This record gives sequence, C-alpha cells and structure tokens, in this order.
Amino acid sequence: MAASIKRKPLWLGLALLGVLVVAATLGLYQLGVGQESDEPQSGPIAMPSTQGDFSLTQLGDDEIAIISFGYTYCPDVCPMNQAVKRQALAQLSDAQRERVVPVMITVDPERDTLDRMSEYMQFFGSEFIGLVGSQEQLTDVAERYGVIWRRVEAPESAMAYTIDHSASLFLVNREGEILQRVLYSPTPHGLVSALESELGS
Repeated sequence: MAASIKRKPLWLGLALLGVLVVAATLGLYQLGVGQESDEPQSGPIAMPSTQGDFSLTQLGDDEIAIISFGYTYCPDVCPMNQAVKRQALAQLSDAQRERVVPVMITVDPERDTLDRMSEYMQFFGSEFIGLVGSQEQLTDVAERYGVIWRRVEAPESAMAYTIDHSASLFLVNREGEILQRVLYSPTPHGLVSALESELGS
C-alpha cells in the first residue's frame, strides 16, 4: 500500500507532463498554420520573369497558374514543391496540362537573379517560370496572398542566410483570383485533385 501511494505522484506528474507536451505541440501547429492568412486578398501578379515580363493577365480564360513562393538556395521545401508540380502535371491529360502554368516567385531577390532562376527552373521543365521582382513588388504580392517570409542569418554557413517562408501552392486564374490553396505536401495527390477539380475533363 505504501509503495502504491509513493508511485501515485510520479504517475500524476507524467500524466501532467504528457498533457503539457500535447498542448504545446498543438499550440506550435496552430501558430504555423496561422502564418498564412485564412482569407488572402489575392489579386494581380506582374513581375520580370525567366521568360520575359510576366503577368497573370497573359493567361487564357481557361488557364490556371500554380503559384508558389520560394528561393533557389532553399535546401528542401522549394525543390520539393517544384517536383510536386512536375509530378502533378505528368498525371494530367495532355489537354489539361496545356492549360496549367507552373510559377515560382522568389522571396530572395537579393541573390536570385533572372539568370540563376532560369537555370533553376530548367531542372524541372521548360514550362516552369521563375519570377524575380523588386523587394517592394514581393512585399505587395506576398501580403495580398497571405504569404510570410523571414530572413534567418546563418553566419557559420557559406550561404550567410536562409529564408523561412510559407510553402502553400495557389491555383490562380488570369484575374488573380485564388481558386484553391493547396497545403505543402511531398506528394502530388492534393495538387492533382485540386487541378482536376478546376480543369474538369
């Protein structure tokens, strides 16, 4: 009986610790989700690109752009996002694929020149377009699309800094209306589903 009484505070302490860990995890998850606006304003996008001056208004009435934000020095999320776009396009019919324009907007205009972006986009396909705007253009578009980014200094690294940024994909029409926002995933299933629902057969 005495041993049981002694153990009780230990079990209570472990249970309380478990509750606190779960609460903290949920809090961090909600903070991460909250980094992107629930109702982005969207709107026009027009910037210099790897294929000349780009504007959403250049899209046809039945075309869709897949917009993502990233940078060429990104070690993981950005190349994965582009690979997911490529995999999703490969699962569409030829007619559907012709109506989709994959676009990445750099959040690192300081280092991402058009030449560098062009070289980077070629890894994923000739139809991939990279946009490099001014800091003012980036700030405007990112705010309207509910995208955040934050420079993180890395003095011990050869890169000098990295950039934390939102990783969602946006399906956008020529008016800049967000048709769907697809959360980041290392697989193309969510993007394929969203594209098929917008493009139809």
